[in-house]
Amino acid sequence: MQLRFLPRQRETTTRPPGWRPTLPFALCVCLLLSACGTPAPLPSASPAQRDYAYITNGQSGTVSVVDVSAMRVVKALSVGREPTGATTRPRHSEVYVAVTGAGQVAVVDTAAQEVVGRIPVGAQPFFVEFSPDGRWAYTANSASNSVSVIDCESRRLEATVRVGRAPGVARVTPDGTLLVVANRGDSSLSLIATDSLKLLATLEVADGPENIVILPDGSKAFVTSPETGKVSVVDLERHLLLTHIPVGDTPIDMALKPDGGELFVANFDSHTVSVIDTWSNQVSETLPAGRQPVRVVTNSDGSLLYVTHFGSDQVFSLDTETRRVRATVLVGRQPDATALTPAEDILLVAHAGSNDLAFIRTDALSLAALLPLQLGPRAVALARSFPPPTNPRGTP
Repeated sequence: MQLRFLPRQRETTTRPPGWRPTLPFALCVCLLLSACGTPAPLPSASPAQRDYAYITNGQSGTVSVVDVSAMRVVKALSVGREPTGATTRPRHSEVYVAVTGAGQVAVVDTAAQEVVGRIPVGAQPFFVEFSPDGRWAYTANSASNSVSVIDCESRRLEATVRVGRAPGVARVTPDGTLLVVANRGDSSLSLIATDSLKLLATLEVADGPENIVILPDGSKAFVTSPETGKVSVVDLERHLLLTHIPVGDTPIDMALKPDGGELFVANFDSHTVSVIDTWSNQVSETLPAGRQPVRVVTNSDGSLLYVTHFGSDQVFSLDTETRRVRATVLVGRQPDATALTPAEDILLVAHAGSNDLAFIRTDALSLAALLPLQLGPRAVALARSFPPPTNPRGTP
């Protein structure tokens, strides 16, 4: 395994005075550094294009722009108070950032690597969802009990739709015809037709719904309830609640195999991953998953599942056929937001506790680098674009 620590880039926000890693993490870092040399550089996406990661820093009000191949921060963009979710606009060179504290969506041009727009939405948006063609964007506004609809061509608010109380997440079906909104405050699911923006149905689900996964054919939605330890299953064609599936304590994240046959659920407080058969709507297996699994990500063919452990500062890869752990790697403190590069050669993991970013080589699940970020990294969005002109002074 090869590891390097990269020098801190210039930032507009610094760590609090006296900040330092906790003793266990610092000790692990020292042991790793003593055994490692200088890593080989990561392969570039192509001679003309590179992969960039856009990482929201919730406590710094910025987005860090990271050149994935060079493993360095190229700049920090000021977006506003408490940025949270970041999503790449399909078929376009833009990343949309939910600026929760400002009630806005910031638009980042990934070619220029600059903020080019700020769109007012409702109060406390946390995530941005797009229509499949990238024409429309949607935010669930937790403190406004509404969903904002954005015309991405004009970068203007097109409409506001009332939903249930404290909506947290909105998801669009793969065909783009239906918007599914989880309302945490009244434990309901709102179904909205995207063409007319009419509310088609409001369905009761398990208490405090958080996350939503929709099958590739758009037939069913699976909704986590961290409060009850259940996943609710909704028939989206008949607008009908089918069942509640007991999983583990505090189910947080879900990852669906590309064929839609199996759904993996990270149960934070029971330290397990539940495997749901999406055809029978039943748990087929419960797997031990280290301490506090918080994020799950599959590769493109569904053969591997990457599980991030918030409580044990580790990531492991699981063979989805044999259900066996293939490898485990130690990362930074309190790993959370996770993203797999398009080539699937690098797994990026942002750490809420140590405010840095891990570059994990997926071929051997080894740690290539830890890159310092700003405060409170929340989400990672990936975009492929041409590198900007080189700064002659060599500074971001």
